Amino acid sequence: MITRLGPVPAHELFVALGVVAAAAVFVLEARRRGHRDERLLHVVLGAVVGGAVFMRMGTWLQHVDLRENASVAEQWLYGNRSILGGLVGAWLGVHVAKRLTGYRLRTGDLFAPAVALGMAVGRVGCLLTEKPGTPTGHGWGITLDTVQASRTDSVAGVPLHPSFVYEIAFHTAAFAVLWLWLRHRDTPPGETFVWYVAAYGIFRFLVETVRGNEVVWMGLTRPQLFLAVTVPVVLARIAWRWRSGAYAPARPDQPVEVSA
Repeated sequence: MITRLGPVPAHELFVALGVVAAAAVFVLEARRRGHRDERLLHVVLGAVVGGAVFMRMGTWLQHVDLRENASVAEQWLYGNRSILGGLVGAWLGVHVAKRLTGYRLRTGDLFAPAVALGMAVGRVGCLLTEKPGTPTGHGWGITLDTVQASRTDSVAGVPLHPSFVYEIAFHTAAFAVLWLWLRHRDTPPGETFVWYVAAYGIFRFLVETVRGNEVVWMGLTRPQLFLAVTVPVVLARIAWRWRSGAYAPARPDQPVEVSA
């Protein structure tokens, strides 16, 4: 494991690189699609602020007994980060910013490839510094020495699932599909982000079985419990949109769809 690259913490470095990569993709796609309204900067700021807050605070209320949870200050300073919380926060931040500024164009198609690439890059930091996963039961996987295992609360000397490699591969493939194929097709405005979130939710639920996170109820981890509630809602929204004809080929006289 590599916790630092020179004087820079490895995790923070790759998170920062992921943000830069996502920003570059977002700007390129915004220009290609003609989104030049200055209010779009407020929308991006809403996504960044909402994502940052919920990423840090997303694991705060872990226990039913509130006395067992850290204080708000302790959670902010020392709490675990949550990618799922960050995605929820970014989504909320975008919608709040749109409400406040009156920006009505849908932005999901700008965020989808940007988030996918940013996640792929950022997860490299997790791969280098965090617990890899559960034992593979075979001779392949990531094997940690005693010091590395104690640092990440893992098992030493046993091949472990490289769960973050699986995530990097997923987000890289998602970015390729979004950037090389879907962005050039006639898709309903903003829907590619919904599809990406649905696909990631399903994938993350499955990969949690080898992540080694704490099982808290009915054999499920906290991320799985969250996804068991939210993914069906997203899939139901996609099904509703499909049944309502939103995914039918657009007519030449069909107006541009805007967000609420």
